[in-house]
Amino acid sequence: MINVSNINNKGSIEVICGSMFSGKTQELIRRLKLCIIAKQKVQIFNSYLDTRYAKEHIVSHDKSMLKATGVKKASEILKKVQDDTHVVGIDEAHFFDDDIIDVANRLADDGKRVIIAGLDMDWRGKPFINMAKLMAISEYVTKNLAICMVCGNPAHYTQKLVEGKDRIVVGASDKYEARCRRCFNPELSVASEKSKK
Repeated sequence: MINVSNINNKGSIEVICGSMFSGKTQELIRRLKLCIIAKQKVQIFNSYLDTRYAKEHIVSHDKSMLKATGVKKASEILKKVQDDTHVVGIDEAHFFDDDIIDVANRLADDGKRVIIAGLDMDWRGKPFINMAKLMAISEYVTKNLAICMVCGNPAHYTQKLVEGKDRIVVGASDKYEARCRRCFNPELSVASEKSKK
């Protein structure tokens, strides 16, 4: 008989990244559901900022969901992860500060499989440094592409559709679109977008 407590005695970090609408959370949920089917203990965390679809779940744009705990700081995750947990899922990692790197490393060093999803770039096309660092230390990186909403080509940029200079503006298709390199314009405002139509 397999001792379930020893199944995941070798820790690791997996990063799922890409633009908005590239299926990052959907892939995170898929991997976590497989772990649950395999009877591994899973704990899932999300930034308290992400309330687009639900407060106590991670939810993909196609409405797949799993129960999750919202946290304000990455360091809270370490306090909440239980000793017998095999797999830790973290969504919207770009919302966290650099502490997320130490948290992921400590969990993996403790033998946990850590699966993290987040945007690799902001709406200006600038990398989220914490995500870049997570990719550097992880064993596995998956970069998802979306479909450009203008021309239909593969897209890896997030086009902001509303005015404002804040780096983090929580939203979905009401505020963002996936765009390819050719169609992406970080300076585009809603007013100039409407004038083109």
